[in-house]
Amino acid sequence: MRYGHTPKVVMVTGASRFFGGNVIARLAQDQNIERILAVDTMTPSRELQRRMGRAEFVRADIRNPLIRKVIGGNEVDTVVHAAMVTHPPVGGGRAVMKDLNVLGAMQLFAVCQKSPSVRRVVVRSTSAVYGCSAKDPAKFTEEMSARIPPSGWFARDMIEIEGFVRGLARRRPDIAASILRLAPIVGPQLAGRGVQYLRSPVAPTVLGRDARLQLLHEEDAIAAMAHAARQAPGGTYNIAGDGAILLSQAVRRAGRIELPIPWLVFRTAGRALMGPIMRDFTSEQIDYFHFGCGLDTTRMRTELGFVPRWTTVQAFDDFIGGAASRPVIDPAWIDAAEHRLLGLLGPVREHTYE
Repeated sequence: MRYGHTPKVVMVTGASRFFGGNVIARLAQDQNIERILAVDTMTPSRELQRRMGRAEFVRADIRNPLIRKVIGGNEVDTVVHAAMVTHPPVGGGRAVMKDLNVLGAMQLFAVCQKSPSVRRVVVRSTSAVYGCSAKDPAKFTEEMSARIPPSGWFARDMIEIEGFVRGLARRRPDIAASILRLAPIVGPQLAGRGVQYLRSPVAPTVLGRDARLQLLHEEDAIAAMAHAARQAPGGTYNIAGDGAILLSQAVRRAGRIELPIPWLVFRTAGRALMGPIMRDFTSEQIDYFHFGCGLDTTRMRTELGFVPRWTTVQAFDDFIGGAASRPVIDPAWIDAAEHRLLGLLGPVREHTYE
């Protein structure tokens, strides 16, 4: 079961949401999987149910101990936990968010630990656990931790949840427990608010900084989770597209006008300039646009055996195209202007030193 044996009964949490629902849809295409249980407290939309195909929807709350009947009664051997929330739900505050994330995961893993049929657990995590600071390395490996502990609620929740996963792996070494730390996800359908701010005509940036961004296309995020459900060995894996893009380059490719402002202003007045989009930024997202975050994905390729189809730049460009945002300044016009300027300056002389 641990290295490549195809699971027979898979349970996926967060079935009514974009991410969980599409992971289910991807797994439903694998005829080697006998049954797929789609678990959530809310019924998925008709369109999502259609794409889920043969998956069986089960209305259940992972915070309720009765979830053990779903796992034990169906002899679930693989659990994919994708039901995390990144923001407090509407009508709820921080307490509700932590209850859904942390307490839900605690209960779910406790049931997995006591269920003899469970042999693999895959958990969706985030690169936000590394935090963002001026002390960060160029690339984080999975063994590294945040130089400065992240202050964002979602990142702190995920650090706790990852601790539960490692505890499960210690107590049940026969379970392949995998943590996938996903880079910020972008794409035409699911674009995190951390990149949506490029839809505004003016994009505030931090004066004197040019954050280095590494992104993950939404299709690759879904594919990585489905791949891990089928054959992931235990362990922690960084999941991100190849390469990186500077924030200034991202603003330019989106055809936006960059507005460099001091950091303190970026955190305060910057939100007002961006309207409702930036006002909803989490502290993780604010810090990300200050420092960025690079991930070492060697283990993703060599041990997990997953290779993203989209590079960081390709994922970003697909997001911009799918957002249907009209550029304020056409990037092609900027390129042409640069070429004309270089032509006026004349050829560049090369100097060779021996």
